[in-house]
Amino acid sequence: MSFTLATWNINSVRLREPLVWKLLDEEGPDVLCLQECKSPVDKIPVEGFQARGYTHMVARGDKGYNGVAILSKLPITEVCAQDFAGLGHARHIAARLENGVTVHNFYVPAGGDEPDREKNLKFDQKLTYLNDMRDWFRTEAPEKSILVGDLNIAPREDDVWSHKQLLKVVSHTPIEVEHLAETQDAGKWVDITRQDIPDGLLYSWWSYRSADWAAADKGRRLDHIWATPDISNAAHSSRILRDARGWELEASPKPIKPSDHAPVFATFDL
Repeated sequence: MSFTLATWNINSVRLREPLVWKLLDEEGPDVLCLQECKSPVDKIPVEGFQARGYTHMVARGDKGYNGVAILSKLPITEVCAQDFAGLGHARHIAARLENGVTVHNFYVPAGGDEPDREKNLKFDQKLTYLNDMRDWFRTEAPEKSILVGDLNIAPREDDVWSHKQLLKVVSHTPIEVEHLAETQDAGKWVDITRQDIPDGLLYSWWSYRSADWAAADKGRRLDHIWATPDISNAAHSSRILRDARGWELEASPKPIKPSDHAPVFATFDL
């Protein structure tokens, strides 16, 4: 069985619903994992997705922030939704495909602006969240699983536009990279994107603060696809759909602006 999976921080699924349609129409992944849906589950606009063949969904939602959803052409069954760090946030959902593969969709806390656990509660919560993920994977060793999502950390030097300039910027600090590595090691997760694209600068997020994001190209790879070793060799064709960062659609009463994230794809033959 071959299937393609994509992950995308959509930054409001209701506001950017037509952008999701565009992705589904043009790219047609079998499974799409969304983060930062910013919607209660019962308000997610499923009709347009179902009309495109995505008749299966599992999700967790919060009003106005957070939120994760898995849309699928293939039958899926909800497995669990973990509340790491005790935040009470909708940041994780897991579902199992009929071939036995479990897909974990994560939205790790961003961590605020100051990389100091004592001065910045959000940064402390981010590290605690990662520690709880790590401990869960140590206790419940994942098998035949894929982990995707906005992990809000760019771990490698070539995952950011300037390693030196971002060492003290939240998302690329050494302590975050260390915590993410511990989490990855705990589940023996393989970074599929970098398995398929081992070298070179690679980004999935560009700040809204940049007047011309494409020309400045000050990106970070915050969005990830990992897999357990038992299926990691079945993965291929990883890519980041950079063009989607520039998608803007005419609409009334105002245009639909792009997400600041681009979708990440991988295909698995199992």
